[in-house]
Amino acid sequence: MYPRSARTTAARDRGRIGYQRADAHQILDEAYHCCLTFVVDGEPRALPTLHVRIGDELYLHGSTGSTPLLAARHPDGLPVCVVVTILDGLVYARSQFHHSANYRSVIVHGTARLVTEAPDKRRVLDALVDKVGSGRAADSRPPTRRELAETAVLAVALTEVSVKCRAGGPGDDPADLALPHWAGVVPLRTVAGPPQPAPEVRSAPPDYLATVARTPSGGHPHGARTHT
Repeated sequence: MYPRSARTTAARDRGRIGYQRADAHQILDEAYHCCLTFVVDGEPRALPTLHVRIGDELYLHGSTGSTPLLAARHPDGLPVCVVVTILDGLVYARSQFHHSANYRSVIVHGTARLVTEAPDKRRVLDALVDKVGSGRAADSRPPTRRELAETAVLAVALTEVSVKCRAGGPGDDPADLALPHWAGVVPLRTVAGPPQPAPEVRSAPPDYLATVARTPSGGHPHGARTHT
C-alpha cells in the first residue's frame, strides 16, 4: 500500500481512488506509454513518452537534448507528475450528464533524476526493449557508445502514487431509467495485429511476438471495484 499524501488524496470521486501497490504496478506494466508533466521557466509542459517499471522505480525514455532531460540536470532534480491511463470502455447513459468511461489510471508525483552511469542506462534500456517482447533485448543490437550518450533516462521513485479506476455500467438517475435511449458500455481494448516484417527480412517472426499478440490491453485488474 502506498501512503497517502496531500498530492495523492482525491478531492472528488473518492470511491474510485486507491493506493494498492499491486494495482499500480499492474497498470504501469500493462501500459506502453505515459505522459510526463513538469514546469520549466514558469511554463507547464507535457511530454508523451515510453516508460518501464523496475521494482519501485519508474524509468522514462528520452533524448539528451529534450527540455525535461536538460532541466533534470539540476542537482535537485526535476519535480514531475507522470500519468498513465488505460481506457477500457465508453459508458453510455440515458442522460448526457452520466455518460462516462471505464478506465484504469496511475498518477505518480516525484522528483526525476538523470540516470548517468552507463551500466544502469543499459539495464533500463534492456528492460524497456524487453517490455515490447520478452527476449527482444537479447535479439537486437545493443546501443553503441554514441547512441547511449544520445539517449537519456529519467528515474522517478514510486513513493507518491495513486490509482484511480472506473468499471461497470452507467449510473443513471432512477427517474431516467424509463427513458427510451440506449444505455450500456462499449468495451475498448488495444490488440496487437500480425507482425509486418520489413522488406529485407526473410526469417519468421520470433516467438515472443506471438506472445505480444495474445495479450491485448483491456478489462480491469482482478478485484477492481465497480463505480458509477
